[in-house]
Order: sequence, then structure tokens, then C-alpha cells
Amino acid sequence: MPLEAPLAPVAERVAHLNRRYKHHSATAVLERALADPQVGQVAMVSSFGAESVALLHLVAVIDRSTPVLFIDTQMLFPETLDYQAEVAEKLGLTDLRIVKAKALDLAYEDRDGTLNQRDTDACCDLRKTRPLERALSGFDAWITGRKRFQSGTRAALDFFEADGETRIKINPLAHWAPQDVQDYMVNNRLPRHPLVARGYPSIGCAPCTSPVKPGEDPRSGRWRGQDKEECGIHIVDGKIVRGPMKEGKVA
Repeated sequence: MPLEAPLAPVAERVAHLNRRYKHHSATAVLERALADPQVGQVAMVSSFGAESVALLHLVAVIDRSTPVLFIDTQMLFPETLDYQAEVAEKLGLTDLRIVKAKALDLAYEDRDGTLNQRDTDACCDLRKTRPLERALSGFDAWITGRKRFQSGTRAALDFFEADGETRIKINPLAHWAPQDVQDYMVNNRLPRHPLVARGYPSIGCAPCTSPVKPGEDPRSGRWRGQDKEECGIHIVDGKIVRGPMKEGKVA
């Protein structure tokens, strides 16, 4: 059997993919990304948060054997863990991988579990960024549920973006509006995260997530009162950012 041709540099592939799939739908982007040799080996990363079930369902319809990585920070709401199990069973996901920080790292860097109170960026790095990087080491690309409407740092989000120099990030729902997500969930009768009804439209770790009042930005309950709106596993302006500042701030 002939050897597969090596993949081109990430930036070159991202530019090509965005041109090629510019006017495609979320479903078409997913179908072709999962089969396109220029994308490579793909995994999905899901928080099983407020809107995650929409993309999980899309992926499951196309190929339920797609690896799904779930980062258990060990500081999640109990409701999130229950919801993760419920959704995985309902959608028939066959390759769900639970990702956690190494026990030795936790013992050395956050022995008493209070790192989030002293340095949220360091806590995210310990419990999310590094564990995910290890889990993604065998993949060429990963699927996320990020959307343009979610925050200033995501306003120009494309279907494909460079994740450093080694990996591609796929954002099939980049152009979806809030109502698109809700309509998809209703039309497909998908279960909702129980905390949404209690005022949590965006759900992360329990210590760093608070309810959102009517009229507030949906992500205002994440790291409330801090100049932080990403956990550090995402890319801003093509660069790996551990604790990006809010729009208008200069790092």
C-alpha cells in the first residue's frame, strides 16, 4: 500500500480549507472535515455544557465513533457529570474519552484545591490546557462548538483556524446565531443541561461560574469580575493564549 502524502503546513491548510468550505453548512463542513485527508485525524472536544448537545448530535449523526474528549477538571458541577453520562448514552457515542490532570501535577500544584482562588489562569492551565494537549497529541485536528456571537474574541471566527503550528481547529457552528442553536435542540428533541433553567447559559467549573441575570451577556457568569473570557485552550488572533484579556484590553 502506498504511503500517504505528508500534510502541508497548518496555516496553508487552514487557508485552503476556509476558501474551499466558505459557503458550506455546518453539517457539510463536519462531513467533509471528517473525511478530508488535508484535515487528518480528528477528535471532538466537548464540555457537555449548555449548548454542547447540538454539535454532539451533529457529530453522532455523521459518525458516532468519532473520538469525543471530555475534560473533567474535577471541579465541575455534579449536574454536568450527570448530563455528560445522559447525553453520551442517548447519542450512542462509542469513543468517549475522559481527560483529567495528572494526579502528581494536582498534588504538586494544587494540593488543597484552592489554586483557582489565587490564579485562575494557572488553574485552567493545570486542569484543562495541559491535559487536553496530552489527549490531542495523536490528532491533527479537533472540533469545537465555538460561535461568533459568544464573545469579542470570537467575532471573526472561521470554520477552520490554526491551533499553533501543529493542529487545526474546526468550528462548524461558527456562523450559527443563538436561535439556530435553540431551534436545532428543540427540533431534534435534545436534552438540556439542568443548570440552564437555573440561570446558567454558559457553564464551566463550579467555583468560577455564576448565574447570569436577564440582559447580561451569556458568558458574563464565567470568571465574573476578572479580565478573562477564555480558559486558555483556545486561539486568539492565531496565537495560543493561556488567559486572554477581554476585548479592548491589552495583554
